[in-house]
Amino acid sequence: MSLPGFPDATPLAGLGGGILIGLAAALMLLGVGRIAGVSGIAARAAGISNSSLPKPSAWVFLLGLPLGALIVNSALGRFEPSFANPAMLVVAGLLVGAGTRLGSGCTSGHGVCGMSRLSPRSLVATATFMGFGIATVAAMNALGLEVLP
Repeated sequence: MSLPGFPDATPLAGLGGGILIGLAAALMLLGVGRIAGVSGIAARAAGISNSSLPKPSAWVFLLGLPLGALIVNSALGRFEPSFANPAMLVVAGLLVGAGTRLGSGCTSGHGVCGMSRLSPRSLVATATFMGFGIATVAAMNALGLEVLP
């Protein structure tokens, strides 16, 4: 099923992914008593945060992200890995890391968990990163740069 004007859209896969993300966030909150903010969990795994989450639990959570995707894609027979330029990945990772520290959280912490709790800080943070994302795509389109491969 595709959407008019969006031939590559997969709304059912998006719905399924959204349900799984919500379920994972709920399990993390109910099971461990922590918000499933990936940047905070990554900071704990790297040892730059002193949260109550045990370091091994942080590593298990982080390793589960790509492994879960690998398992689902392998089960569906759709494993086609593609990666950006490694230097671009490092630069992007550093920029995202700096932004998440500056904003006290990431899209999963603010956008999924914070928004569902109606956190005012998360509402502002989510509006900010969505607005800048939209502005970046608009600027790249105006400059004639390709946004998606």
